[in-house]
Amino acid sequence: MENYKSLLLANKAWVKEKLSLQNDYFENLSKGQQPQFLWVGCSDSRVPAEEVTGTTPGEIFVHRNIANLVVHTDLNVQSVLFYAIEVLKVKDVIVCGHYGCGGVRAAMTQQHFGIMDQWLRNIKDVYHMHRGEIDAAGDEEGRVNKLVELSVLEQLHNIMKTRVLQRAWKMEQRPTLHGWVFGLQDGLLRDLYRFDPSSSIAEEFRYDDESLKKPL
Repeated sequence: MENYKSLLLANKAWVKEKLSLQNDYFENLSKGQQPQFLWVGCSDSRVPAEEVTGTTPGEIFVHRNIANLVVHTDLNVQSVLFYAIEVLKVKDVIVCGHYGCGGVRAAMTQQHFGIMDQWLRNIKDVYHMHRGEIDAAGDEEGRVNKLVELSVLEQLHNIMKTRVLQRAWKMEQRPTLHGWVFGLQDGLLRDLYRFDPSSSIAEEFRYDDESLKKPL
């Protein structure tokens, strides 16, 4: 059997299982979504958001890219942030990295990775910003994992710089931002960082009250 066909067979088995437990499962699923969470995670196939959190379809709005970055010039992730915060009204935004991330490891080298170089540059900027702390983290694995953690922190800061987040904080006192890191070796999520509407934002990136009152 060709590999892709096993996925189609698994899908049919999944549908059958869901209907055996709840005969209107897909009818209810098709009525719309009201997720409480936005998950910004890594594209790594070993870190599926629903699997590691034990959630079901409809509970988490998911965006994934290499090394779970939130880049201000990336219209994809910025559109996801807008839709999740402004339209879906999520209560929590989670940026989740994972230890041993290949994208982070690549960014710490001087190798050329083709078109990925432009993307990895964003991680290199974080590396440069925190070089002293990262170099003090020990061996190569320790340094990679420290950069994984600090990159998650910087992605939260990048979200805080957006008008859509600042407006939601000002007008509706939500969402809370969370920085997590997943351990591939033990399956556990580490809750490392948290920011809420009371958190401060650097003046250079802060919108004034009148700007925040205007529709997006």
